Amino acid sequence: MLRFKSSYLWLSLSLSIYQLNSHAAGFALSEQNASGLGNAYAGAAAVAEDASTIFFNPAGMTYLEGSQIVGALHLIRTTGDFDDRRPAGTPALGNEGGDFGSLAVIPNFYYKQDINDQFKVGIGIGTPFGLKTEYDKNWLGRFQAIKSELKTVNINPSLAWRLSEQWSFGFGISAMWAQAELTSAVNLGATESTINNKGKDWGFGYNLGAIYQITPDTRLGLAYRSKVEQHLKGDARSPFTALNGVPGSTLNTDITADLTLPETLSLSSFSRLDDHWDLLADITWTRWSQFQTLSILRDNGSNTLIGSTQEHWNNTLRYSVGLNYRYSDSIKLRTGVAYDQEAIDNDRRTSRIPGNDRLWLSFGASWQYSPQTRLDAGYAHLFIKEASIYDDQRTPAPGKGLIDGKYDGSADILSLQFTHQF
Repeated sequence: MLRFKSSYLWLSLSLSIYQLNSHAAGFALSEQNASGLGNAYAGAAAVAEDASTIFFNPAGMTYLEGSQIVGALHLIRTTGDFDDRRPAGTPALGNEGGDFGSLAVIPNFYYKQDINDQFKVGIGIGTPFGLKTEYDKNWLGRFQAIKSELKTVNINPSLAWRLSEQWSFGFGISAMWAQAELTSAVNLGATESTINNKGKDWGFGYNLGAIYQITPDTRLGLAYRSKVEQHLKGDARSPFTALNGVPGSTLNTDITADLTLPETLSLSSFSRLDDHWDLLADITWTRWSQFQTLSILRDNGSNTLIGSTQEHWNNTLRYSVGLNYRYSDSIKLRTGVAYDQEAIDNDRRTSRIPGNDRLWLSFGASWQYSPQTRLDAGYAHLFIKEASIYDDQRTPAPGKGLIDGKYDGSADILSLQFTHQF
């Protein structure tokens, strides 16, 4: 639930260059490496191909020898359009909002090294959750939403232990920075203004993983990432200052926030079919049902609402399957498909997060440039199912208007990765 109440080099780099749109269900981001993108992240908790396994399943570090660094960069272009279908004669309060998508740049970094033959350690830095939607400032739904943005950076030190030839286990701790920003217009009856709400904080969680080597060519991976509780602090700012002296009504005040980022559970498989082909599969469950209400509260002693939206999201499943083809000793080709359920029912959809089910179609390739260095590239196109919305907030007066229509959208992801073994 998100409820507003009123130095790291990679962290600084991440915050300076990324703009986010959500590409998995809700506001989760799957883009944690480039090597897995070509398979639509099928088999991610079992493949253990490089140090990015720290995010997907830390037990996978036991399949890697020596010290390794991984750096990945993702370029993500999303498009989204709203089609107004309000009844004829409904007052026109603005335009349809334009393209609310954007170009995002998201980095990941991982480092892994051996302690001995049984124990491995590593650290990963990435962005597991993110969202950005932004409409034209004079669009017809501006009283409900203009800009909605969530940024996260997760620092994830991890340990892996090989118990036997069949069993490996892993554990990690997550220190996650989060910042949320929500803007909208404010309907004052005869006139209107705007409000910007912003808060940030650090939260902590953990991740667990296990891999079972069924045969020399087949293994299963099971991975769990815990929820992370955030207690954001920030402020609300508006050009409308007439109520600044009224603590329970002012639009300019300190705010605080409770934000629960949900837990996930993944079951993956990896099978080497022959000298050329690998088969990968995955199913991931996310507990989005914790996101029930989006509320903004003043933190000035009045503890009163600025606004509240009922969300009532559902838990989701993501299914994926992928293939690898070893074209030569140095070239590996990848492909994959995934079906990603959305957490939002049609009758609960809002203009802040207007997502729907997604179908991923992915391709990729690896080039072993030298015995120590590998380059990966991946591309995915996401077909996003048309989403309907009916959000009537015309009462109580003066109201926030009626949004009635359809959303169309898609996304394209291009990822590059550098892996080096020491």
